[in-house]
Amino acid sequence: MSRLFSDREGDDGLPGPERRLAVIALVLGTLMAVVDTTMINIALPSMARDLDISPSRAIWITNLFQVVCAAMLLVFAAASELLSRRKVYVFGIGLFTLGALGSALSPNFETLLVFRALQGVGAAATLSIGPSLYRMIFPSRLLGSALGLSSLVVAGGYAAGPSIGGLVLSVANWPWLFALNLPLGVAAVVMAWRALPREVSREGSFDSFGAIFSMLMLGGLFMAMDAVGHQASALELLAWGMLTGVALLGFVWRQRRASHPLLPLGVFRESRFRLAVGTQGTAFIGQGLTFVALSFLYQQEMGYSALHTAWLFTPWPLTIMLVGPLAGRLADRFNPALVATTGLVLLLLGLISLALLPADAGVLDSMWRTALCGAGFGLFQPPNNRELMTSVPLARSANASGVMSTTRTVGQSLGVALVGLCLAAGAGVQQALWLGAATTLLALCISIIRVGRAGRAHVEARSARAS
Repeated sequence: MSRLFSDREGDDGLPGPERRLAVIALVLGTLMAVVDTTMINIALPSMARDLDISPSRAIWITNLFQVVCAAMLLVFAAASELLSRRKVYVFGIGLFTLGALGSALSPNFETLLVFRALQGVGAAATLSIGPSLYRMIFPSRLLGSALGLSSLVVAGGYAAGPSIGGLVLSVANWPWLFALNLPLGVAAVVMAWRALPREVSREGSFDSFGAIFSMLMLGGLFMAMDAVGHQASALELLAWGMLTGVALLGFVWRQRRASHPLLPLGVFRESRFRLAVGTQGTAFIGQGLTFVALSFLYQQEMGYSALHTAWLFTPWPLTIMLVGPLAGRLADRFNPALVATTGLVLLLLGLISLALLPADAGVLDSMWRTALCGAGFGLFQPPNNRELMTSVPLARSANASGVMSTTRTVGQSLGVALVGLCLAAGAGVQQALWLGAATTLLALCISIIRVGRAGRAHVEARSARAS
């Protein structure tokens, strides 16, 4: 860990001692957003009871947060170039904390939804630019290790969220879940304002029409995927699909004509960036699909309780926490695309083993398979993130960060929708797991294509630093 804060002659980024406070601010912001999602999911039944609403309406406490967050990711990534990443990040943390306070004090369901939407906006502001801030803070030689630390934090948040939620609910009611964010949010705002690097904002206008098209496109896409997952009518699915398609066409049209586009499409001309995005998207489809499919497998077919199911999932994030930092260090020393590809091989083997899991399997038999998946995903994600972020110029790192966050969120949600589609079509959970393995195989094929190009770029970058 100490090497992350060491200095060498010619390093870019912040000086070593200044990185510590900046990293703490980023870690707190990430943990607040990640833990919130998994922690609130645990509380939905008690929230439905206390607010006197049906379970189907209570799901919108989580859904609205996710839809708003996804719709705003590209918007805030672009806004950070005009306002500075430091200001956008501080705004995001502050708004998320304010939304948490309002959620804790909400007297009814409708008021709670308003503040959950505010939290979604705040989360989008922080998550959209987090990776680009790591690139600003750390020198290039340590970027993989820094992104490995980020993966550890995210995995730890996912692992700890259900336990924290369960612990709080055992001694207090659900508003205290939101209240937990208040001291963390205040601390994160103060540290981020003091420690995050300052930068010169670009001049020019903001692409307002591009932002509107982006929000309609991503919001419509998420509603369409939610409709698939909940087996909505064909008419509803068609309406959301048409909105998404029209907004997509409008977005592309606007980006080609705007003087300062929300997302410069030229970044996709770089093959390394394009392939890293494609690899990430398909890998996260497999991950999102597998998480939901395993919940059905463990509870409906193997007879485990919800609590036991949570424990059976634990090896996945725990192994990411162990392997992620190592993967980041390997990505700094070796070809990151090769390291990421190796991780996808392990992930694919783990998913195949889960698809072959017999219904009468024991706990240990299941846990080693999820641990193998976690090890593979932990070995894949930090190197792929490094490859994605370094394949574009530093001036475009905010845009790359927004694309990364959006691709991850869309991929996971599409995986969830595919499980719903499989179940609606009468396919079993095992078939859904095989579909997850198939999407991971596609990610592996895309990743193999880029290994040579990424290797040449890695050698050139190391030679440039050495000279």
